[in-house]
Amino acid sequence: MKIDRMRVFMTRDKDRPRVIVALDTDDGLTGWGECYNHGPDKALPPLLDYLYGFLSGQDPTRVDYLVNLLIQQSRFPPGALGLAAISALDHCLWDLAAKAANLPVYKLLGGEVRDRVKVYAGVYTAPDAPAARDEFDRLNEEWGFTAFKLSPWRIDMHAHRWGNVVKASADYFRSLRETVRDEYEIAFDAHAKIFEPVAARQLGNALAPYDPLFYEEPLRPENIEAWGDLKQGLNCVLATGESLYNRNEFLRLLQVKGADLIQPDICVVGGISEMRRIATLAEAHFVGVAPHNPMGPLATAVNVHFSAAAQNFRILEYRLPKGQAYVYGGLNIESRQGETRYVIDPYLPKDGYLELRPDRPGWGVEMDEEAMVHEGYVHWQRRVPKRPDGSYAFA
Repeated sequence: MKIDRMRVFMTRDKDRPRVIVALDTDDGLTGWGECYNHGPDKALPPLLDYLYGFLSGQDPTRVDYLVNLLIQQSRFPPGALGLAAISALDHCLWDLAAKAANLPVYKLLGGEVRDRVKVYAGVYTAPDAPAARDEFDRLNEEWGFTAFKLSPWRIDMHAHRWGNVVKASADYFRSLRETVRDEYEIAFDAHAKIFEPVAARQLGNALAPYDPLFYEEPLRPENIEAWGDLKQGLNCVLATGESLYNRNEFLRLLQVKGADLIQPDICVVGGISEMRRIATLAEAHFVGVAPHNPMGPLATAVNVHFSAAAQNFRILEYRLPKGQAYVYGGLNIESRQGETRYVIDPYLPKDGYLELRPDRPGWGVEMDEEAMVHEGYVHWQRRVPKRPDGSYAFA
């Protein structure tokens, strides 16, 4: 069995662009993968074309051998785009290797250590407590969700005194706890908008009395030692890692005790191969893994297999393939609806969990190539806010 073709699809997942990759073999198998592509996504196809030259004619079951080649052939360590492209190719290789063995991918990873994978719903805004309750209850009734993630920002952090921003967030969380069902777990994503560790600590400690599931990424990722400073004196679970790229960066984060929960993205770090190494490092530091996954249903399928086989997995971020097109920030739940069609049979929650598919090889999903072509590409880019003085703030 040899790799003899690659195809790259620029398509969409509701209102977001997606770059989906297929590797075909000479005996008729196809492996599928997904890049992290929230800009500049159009740079990925030519990069994938270049990397494919290292895979053409190779045996796809030599996954580690080939992924190591893709990483090592670069004189300098690959960054965001390079690792996003390698991630998708890594996914394709694991899918092919498992299909060749007629097994689910998680069986090649040592087998499942759990029977199902817990997920939380990303709602991402900061709706008034009654609206949040209604949305949580709807998601619970339809899909069994008991864990959710919101934004903590109730007022403009740049236009108000910081103490008032913190108070507004604390008052908001208190009102949520008084309004929603007690068993609901609520996480908050600060979206790397805070510059100073002391300010991030103030916000986290204001949320802490109301028991957040975790407090996610308040700081930018570049100064890893600052995360160790932040963690000192923080009274809630600190989660981060979506913006880190490889095992070495995560090792530094763990060494400075900068997180209670890490959030690597399987479409960012170099695929499931690197994700497993990162999880092992975290396990040695007694830290759990809650993968970052605001991506499409193919990325979710890849995450299911990683999560099924990872001892220190805790919970997976999940985006329904049909329904609300949630957008981060603001005070309202988006009313726009959408549907993602390129995965015919996506993993859907049951009682708040994704069930494994032991009778299906590879990722366990079927792809719709016509949908990828006909849905077409949609452009998306981050909204970069401005402060009152006209300078740009963190997005």
